[in-house]
Amino acid sequence: MHEKLTNVTLINFLLMGLPDDQVLQRLCIALFLLIYLAALMGNLLIITLTTIDQHLQSPMYLFLKNLSLIDICYMSVTVPRFIINSLNNSHSISLMGCASQVFFLILFVGTEFALLLVMSYDHYGAICHPLHYEAIMNKGSCVQMVTASWLSECLYGSLHVAGTFSFHFCGPNLVYQFCDIPSLLPLACSGEQVLEYVFIIASCCFAFVCFILMVISYVYIFSTVLKIPSAKGRFKTFSTCMPHLIVVTLFLSSGFIVYLGSASKSPSSLNLFMTVLYSLLPPSLNPVIYGFRNRDMKVAIGKILG
Repeated sequence: MHEKLTNVTLINFLLMGLPDDQVLQRLCIALFLLIYLAALMGNLLIITLTTIDQHLQSPMYLFLKNLSLIDICYMSVTVPRFIINSLNNSHSISLMGCASQVFFLILFVGTEFALLLVMSYDHYGAICHPLHYEAIMNKGSCVQMVTASWLSECLYGSLHVAGTFSFHFCGPNLVYQFCDIPSLLPLACSGEQVLEYVFIIASCCFAFVCFILMVISYVYIFSTVLKIPSAKGRFKTFSTCMPHLIVVTLFLSSGFIVYLGSASKSPSSLNLFMTVLYSLLPPSLNPVIYGFRNRDMKVAIGKILG
């Protein structure tokens, strides 16, 4: 029976593990580990290439380097601990460990969303205002946008952690998959979640505004592309936006699935498996979608391989 929580300073949380079937458990762990290592190597390669190659210093590659760094950090917050806990059959996490996990998850997910918004603005500038692009997306402004993304989400994560862990926990101490706000809110004593719900509503409104801005930027982009006289020119220009659109779609869809898994009141083992798998998909596919299909990136890889 799970512990009833009466004092927030005296508790650990229990993370839901994989099925008890040893064979199935080992297969799941092996799959998650392989995906994690592949994503780690792919993103590290992109960070290395965009750092050392002088031909990969445009704004897009600065954003791509930060995107790869975020993906590595995001995976590493949850997946290694999940694998180690499953291997050791130990599912306990301390209050401080849980709070840290909440903070870093919000930090990295929020920063990635902010960067995807900045990248849509980069595409807007390149396609809709090509003559002013270098002035709009100069090195200083790009660094400022990236820095603002990181710092704003750091503050945002701190507010959420303060809001979530300011109340007492009265429910059973079982947390699904990893510590996040949808898993923790049902454990709070009745009436103490008001502050965190205010943060969540404000966050959803702000995220919706950012999403609308992203949509508006693509409305302008598509209208500009349609004005290009040649079909070849339209296809070539539109193809530069496709990786970003795919990454945004993958990010939002996988985030929605992970949220449904965390918010579920009675998640099954399949639910747990799909939640962990979908949290690994964007970091593992982003290098393929945004990096290795890029001609300049292929040239840079060829130089390293000799």
